[in-house]
Amino acid sequence: MRSAVVVGAGIGGLAVAGALARSGWQVTLLERADRIRPEPTAVVLWPNGVRALRALGLGAGLEAIATPVPDGGIRRPDGHWLVQPRPTPADRMPVVVHREDLHDALIAGLGDGVELRTGVTVRTIRTGAGARPAVGDGRHTLEADLVVAADGTDSELRRQLAPEAGVVSSGCAAWRAVIPWYRAPQLRDEVPVGGETLGAGYRFVSASLGERGSSGGSSRGGIYWVATAAGAPRPEPPETQLALLRRWYAGWPSPVTELLDATDPADLVQQEIRELRPLPRAYAYPSGPGGVVLLGDAAHAMPPHLGQGACLAFEDAATLATLLRESRLPDALAAYDRTRRPRAASVVRQARRMSAVLRTRGRLALRARDAALGTISPRLLSTAATTAAAWRPPS
Repeated sequence: MRSAVVVGAGIGGLAVAGALARSGWQVTLLERADRIRPEPTAVVLWPNGVRALRALGLGAGLEAIATPVPDGGIRRPDGHWLVQPRPTPADRMPVVVHREDLHDALIAGLGDGVELRTGVTVRTIRTGAGARPAVGDGRHTLEADLVVAADGTDSELRRQLAPEAGVVSSGCAAWRAVIPWYRAPQLRDEVPVGGETLGAGYRFVSASLGERGSSGGSSRGGIYWVATAAGAPRPEPPETQLALLRRWYAGWPSPVTELLDATDPADLVQQEIRELRPLPRAYAYPSGPGGVVLLGDAAHAMPPHLGQGACLAFEDAATLATLLRESRLPDALAAYDRTRRPRAASVVRQARRMSAVLRTRGRLALRARDAALGTISPRLLSTAATTAAAWRPPS
């Protein structure tokens, strides 16, 4: 039986561990934290992410917990439209899923074929022409045919295998929250729950997790929102951070202020936005008869403005699982590197271009951006949507 060690039990690590186990691999999943605890927020999945989850055999579970996200357009803080809402074909419409629901589905997908070890900090990776790869925590060494580095933006395995790829700040921070339905504000009929508002270095996006009074297959319905602001993360406690957000976004059009007013400090999750510059020169590293691959943020951490981070992680997992079923291990690793690096590089370029547009500050630059956004943003988003919709798992 072939064996794999997956380092990191985030959504990418969980997805690939379950897929390998279902294909007959003996899988050991290592997680640094003492317990696996998803954020109490949500994630938007574009069609490529949905298609990848279906390829991983998780489509049925996803349909029970996902809510479609129609195009809500883009407004300025004064309420004027920068980009009007447009009809979205079903095959290009994203969905939003509560992270805890997604986590439950991924955990259920592990089955009995995965040994999960928590509280393990992997510190070393061993590769070489004459031996299978191995990882160690300073006390024990674990060898396998395949090692999957899914240990996130600060991946220790990537640092040792691809030291050229550095982690840098994207120049902004993000705050996320899900307001449960029992605390969600009652909005006027003409006010859409979902949409995007874009200001000078500030952005606010919201989406509905199901309908009020009914959360479908989830008990975690509500309204999800993300606020992004240029600058460093705030060191203050959540109560102060929330007060700052309410001040920064004061006067913005409905439902921005209503959602912030209905948010409890305990709902708030802050994140510094960081990315890899440059990307690793390789995503697969042969070692003896096997090797190591990079997956998810360990391979291509990027600005979040196109919502492709989780989607690419699921693409990675689906691609790797499919290639390993259909090819010898060395050939599968070479094909993974050959297909995933160009794909990731293309999406990262688009995310960085959109990030530059969204971070625009200064009166003259802002006027120029607003004047051009009706052309620039739809073109960028259309390109991203086309790229996302066109992806298929390898066959």
